Amino acid sequence: MAESYTTTEVLTGGAVLAVALGFLVYAGNATGLGGGTAGQYELTASFRSAEGVSVGTDVRLAGVKVGTVTDLTLNPETFRADARFTVDDGVALPDDSAALVASEGLLGGTFVELVPGGSPFELEPGDEVLDTQGAVSLISLLMKFVTSSAEEGG
Repeated sequence: MAESYTTTEVLTGGAVLAVALGFLVYAGNATGLGGGTAGQYELTASFRSAEGVSVGTDVRLAGVKVGTVTDLTLNPETFRADARFTVDDGVALPDDSAALVASEGLLGGTFVELVPGGSPFELEPGDEVLDTQGAVSLISLLMKFVTSSAEEGG
């Protein structure tokens, strides 16, 4: 017994597959897994603490996404987190720029923030950002606040 499919069923199935494929492409590009780094160059930085940072984390300059973290490893010699990240070609960073692990707020995500320096010389592809600041633990800050408030009040 042969079943025949109506044109509506075939078109609906095709539309569902097209939407699913579009979603996969969007998700891959949004997380930095799109594969291509055309129009970007790579930099490195070493952080004391990269808590909250992972592959695919945004790299931002003045609140605008300009790149993505592509690799994060522990350096066994320095015990620091070595990060590799891309930056858009149109962004020429001075060689005394800083990289900070920042948070969007109390419940927000983490990102790497680039703070441009004032040097007339620019970072080249493959260079290392030497001025870094790692993640600040919210729990540590709250504990310092609580203990300093208790000492002042008592």
